[in-house]
Amino acid sequence: MLRYWELFYLLVYTGAIVTVWVQRDDPTWAKGASTALLVALGAWYLGHRPHHDGHPELPAGVALRWLAGELVLFLGAIAFVGDAAWVTPAVISQTFWLLPPRFAAPAVVAFSFAPVARDGLLSDDSFGTVVRELGPSAAVFCVMGLLLGYIITKLGEQNERQAQLIASLEASRAEVARLSHEAGTSAERDRLAREIHDTLAQGFTSIVALTQAAESELDTDPPAARRHLELATTTARENLAEARAMVTALTPSALHAGSLTDAVRRQVERFGEETGMGTACEIEPLPRLVTAVEVVLLRATQEALANVRKHADATAVTVRLSTTDSGVRLAVTDDGAGFRQGAAEGFGLRGMRARAEDAGGTLSIHTGRGEGTTVELEVPA
Repeated sequence: MLRYWELFYLLVYTGAIVTVWVQRDDPTWAKGASTALLVALGAWYLGHRPHHDGHPELPAGVALRWLAGELVLFLGAIAFVGDAAWVTPAVISQTFWLLPPRFAAPAVVAFSFAPVARDGLLSDDSFGTVVRELGPSAAVFCVMGLLLGYIITKLGEQNERQAQLIASLEASRAEVARLSHEAGTSAERDRLAREIHDTLAQGFTSIVALTQAAESELDTDPPAARRHLELATTTARENLAEARAMVTALTPSALHAGSLTDAVRRQVERFGEETGMGTACEIEPLPRLVTAVEVVLLRATQEALANVRKHADATAVTVRLSTTDSGVRLAVTDDGAGFRQGAAEGFGLRGMRARAEDAGGTLSIHTGRGEGTTVELEVPA
């Protein structure tokens, strides 16, 4: 906005200089002196001009210095040629740009009535006659100047508010971006933690249990020890495949090798081989599922079986995958010791619940001491 006002200043200064030179009554030297003072008046403004939009009032000391210089140059210009007063609109608008209202309003009165005082002092007519003839027009000009100043002040204040609002919005946008980044980082960290817990950590647990069993059987039952070592080797290879899949696409390697049904059946069969528990796997024909939902169901199966191994003290476990009106339900049931309802959930159950919620599903646990446990996870198809 400031550049538009300065274009206005330039036009007014140019018009005032042209008006000075078209006068026939004033000598050339007076026109030259008046023009020089008008040019100095413009330079005086440029030396104090604001470097930004808004309402850039000068500090009080600088404002008074600018006003004193402006008055001296203005009065000098109109003293040589009265029509130099055509520069007054530019001077008034500059006054309201640069000065606080307590200085600007009196300055506008001075600039408005200065030509009247000049003519009253230099004219052949009496001072009273000049005031009567020119005073009303000067008063009207003064009122118009004050009105213009009021508009300029309000525009400047509005620009300041807009600038503050823009700065606030930019700060808010930066804060939102920072919080979103932190939230995304936290969510990704939690997701990776669940992936590691549900795959690598469970696999390592199985490997440790199998190698311990093989160690205890080396002298007493070599075939059983060999079988456990083969299972440990297979589990280690699968863990390695899972690690590579996490590094690349974060899609379970078991799902790369076949369908969700095949992957769940292999998990249940491997669990029976490793633990010696009785297992059953009941899977209905499933609708086509997106990979994200298949990952949730497979990871929940792995975590539920790992919890049975570590906590249930069970002899049998059943895994069921069935369809519902709105999606797919996974149920893992064991005949173990169960636990008290409302007990604090461990990381594994919290991870299962978080996975279910991320997929728009729910997790429920039905258990009691000595009653076994059923973990049910339902997700939309």
